[in-house]
Amino acid sequence: MDLLNTLVEKGLRRELPTREEALAVLATSDDELLDVVAAAGKVRRQWFGRRVKLNYLVNLKSGLCPEDCSYCSQRLGSEAGILKYTWLKPDEASQAAAAGVAGGAKRVCLVASGRGPTDRDVERVGRTIEAIKEQNEGVEVCACLGLLSDGQAERLRDAGADAYNHNLNTSEGTYGQITKTHTYADRVDTVRKAHAAGLSACSGLIAGMGETDEDLVDVVYALRELDSDSVPVNFLIPFEGTPLAKEWNLTPQRCLRILAMVRFVCPDVEVRIAGGREVHLRSMQPLALNIANSIFLGDYLTSEGQAGQADLDMIADAGFEVEGAGTTTLPQHRADALAAAGAAGGGCGSSAGCGSSAEKAEEGGSCGSHSGGCGPCGGHTVPAPAEEQTEAAANGARTDLVAVRRRGAGTDLAPNA
Repeated sequence: MDLLNTLVEKGLRRELPTREEALAVLATSDDELLDVVAAAGKVRRQWFGRRVKLNYLVNLKSGLCPEDCSYCSQRLGSEAGILKYTWLKPDEASQAAAAGVAGGAKRVCLVASGRGPTDRDVERVGRTIEAIKEQNEGVEVCACLGLLSDGQAERLRDAGADAYNHNLNTSEGTYGQITKTHTYADRVDTVRKAHAAGLSACSGLIAGMGETDEDLVDVVYALRELDSDSVPVNFLIPFEGTPLAKEWNLTPQRCLRILAMVRFVCPDVEVRIAGGREVHLRSMQPLALNIANSIFLGDYLTSEGQAGQADLDMIADAGFEVEGAGTTTLPQHRADALAAAGAAGGGCGSSAGCGSSAEKAEEGGSCGSHSGGCGPCGGHTVPAPAEEQTEAAANGARTDLVAVRRRGAGTDLAPNA
C-alpha cells in the first residue's frame, strides 16, 4: 500500500503524517491489518529494536475520588466494589514496588486518586520515592497524582521522580462529555508543568469511550504537540456502576489499528499498551508488541491483569526481550534532550532533539482516577447475572475477563508481578 510505505518513510524520519493519513490507518480493512502491523513494526524497530519496557503500578490511595470521570471505578458516585484505602506508608509502597521490580519492571508508577495533591501529599509521595529508590537501584519512578499546582512538579523532581503521568484521555472537543469537574485545559496545563520542571512527560489516551476516528487523531496529535516522551494507550474497561458501563466498542483489530496510528504519529516515543489490553486485545496481545514497546506488568489500579509470568512468557514467545535497567529507553536524540531539560530544570522547549520541535527544525521550520492514570481502573462489583452476560456476549462484550483487584497494594495478599 502506498499509504503504508509513506507512513514508514515518515516514521523513520520522525516526520508528522497528515491528518488524512492518520485517519486512513484507522479506516483500513481487516484484510489489510497484518500489513498495517508490519509497517508500524518497521518504525517501532527503528527506534526501539525488539525491546519491551515493563512498568509496574502501585496504587497509593484507592477510591473516594471527588472527580466525575465517566470511565473510572474510583469516580464520585461509583458503585463498583473496588478496594478503598487511604495513603500507603512509604515502606508499604516500597515493598509493593519491589515486587514489580523483581518481576522485571524498570519503571514504577505511583498513582493516587483525587483531584490533585496537596503540598503535604507531595511531601508524602516524595518520601515514598526516596524509599523506593533506596531499595531498588536504577529504578525509574513516575508519579501520577492529578492536577499539579505551581511548584509541585519541581518538588517531585527534587525528591527523585523521573516522570509525571497525566493523560489527556480524549479530544478537546469531546472532553466535556467525559468529565465536568475539570477541563481539558487543566490537563494540558499539568503536562506542561511537568515538562517545565524537567520531568519526563507521560500522557496518553483512553480508546473505546464512544469517540470518533477524528477524536482519536485529535488527541494523538495533541500529545505529539505536547512532546510526551511516553504515550500510554488505554482501552476502556466498561465496568458496572459508571456511565460508560455499556460502551463495549472495541475489537482486537480496532485496537491494533489505534496502536499503529499512534506509532505513526509518535514514532520515536515510548508507546505503552496500558489498561484493557487483556480485555480487548485478548489473544492478539503478542501481535501488538510489534507496534508498542512498553506494557504494564501484572495488575492495574483496581482491576486485575493477566499473571505477571504470562506477560514475561508472551514477550519471550513473540521474539522480544525485556528491556534491562541499564538500557536507555528513548532514542538518543530524545534522551539527550530530556537530560538537558532536567539539568536546566526546564522543559524541552524548542530543543531540536525533542519530539515535534525536532521535525519542525528538520522541515525548515498515562494512573489515578483523576487522570485516567497509567491505566483505567477497571473492575466489576460482582459477576454479572447470566442473562446479562449473554446479552453482553451478543454485543461483543467480554465481561468474564474483568475482575476487581483484590491483591497487592492495600491488601495482605501478594501482588501479581
